[in-house]
Amino acid sequence: MQMTPGPTAVPPRVRDRMSDPMPNPDVEQSFFDTYDEVCEKLKRVYDTDDDVIVMGGEGILGLESAIASTVAPGDEVLCVSNGLYGDGFADFVEDYGGEATVVGADYTDPLDVAGVEAALAEGDYKVATMVHCETPTGTLNDVAPVLELCHDHDVLTVVDAVSSLGGTPVPSEHIDVNLGASQKAFSSPPGLTTVAVSDRAWDVAEERDPRSLYTNLLPWRDTSEQFPYTHLVANVAALDESLSMLLDEGLDVAYDRHETVAAHCRKRGEELGLDLYPDAERSSPTVTAFHLPGEAKAVQSELEEEHDVVLSTGLGDLANDVLRVGHMGYNAQVEKVDRVMDALDTVCSE
Repeated sequence: MQMTPGPTAVPPRVRDRMSDPMPNPDVEQSFFDTYDEVCEKLKRVYDTDDDVIVMGGEGILGLESAIASTVAPGDEVLCVSNGLYGDGFADFVEDYGGEATVVGADYTDPLDVAGVEAALAEGDYKVATMVHCETPTGTLNDVAPVLELCHDHDVLTVVDAVSSLGGTPVPSEHIDVNLGASQKAFSSPPGLTTVAVSDRAWDVAEERDPRSLYTNLLPWRDTSEQFPYTHLVANVAALDESLSMLLDEGLDVAYDRHETVAAHCRKRGEELGLDLYPDAERSSPTVTAFHLPGEAKAVQSELEEEHDVVLSTGLGDLANDVLRVGHMGYNAQVEKVDRVMDALDTVCSE
């Protein structure tokens, strides 16, 4: 059983949809209709009136495209970070010639709102980036105060909500480029990036006029007659079905389910004497990270070999210190978490 924080298990209903005969996405109107329906469903999940687009490519495509489309050489960009993906935004900024200023915090600390306020008062920033859910540490960030500050200083905002969208509410107000992906809480296969784009972000992209095709939001602004390239038709169908399942359940019901399952996972972990990384107050409803310094990889290996349970360790410097249980989307079920924690109980006892 796979309980990683993405890619997640794909439900039978979605797999069945992918096995249907597929239209030619370049010429058949039925695909254009499905794509439009997917975008309208995503607007409900994003809770936005902004344009929503679905690009053919894994979620990292959205992060890079957001920077490529809005940051010109020499632009100053504020990267607000307390995790691996927050730090990674600065790399993209520098790759495209921007000047990144990182307002960083320790991976166990909240975003440095005071540091953001001071930076905005001193600098002339065009864009600010941040991460709603840092998957490698299971951290859910309170981005609303940072978004408010950026709004007050007329700074365009880019938010990575890849690991939270569909599993917990994303504060969409004051977000100009809101990034998601198919393989997390939507429980679709990897391969699609979702983006909610404000009018202001479109204007900035038009002014920037990127020379790239693949890492460029602009070709997706109007897909009424053609797509920038042949779309991933089966993946779009899968996402359409996943969104229907989520909306049929009801967003509030789904969010409550994720909260309930996350709390259950952490209670079971507490009973086993496992520490959270970070604390429970800032842990995401979509993923639980347990702190197992120096032991995470060994425990991960034994869980898979002896119990057929697949979990993820941390990334980067935390690769052998954090073990992560992904309870998002289709895997946000108490029964699945109990199987994982029963196996973890056995491994820890041994």
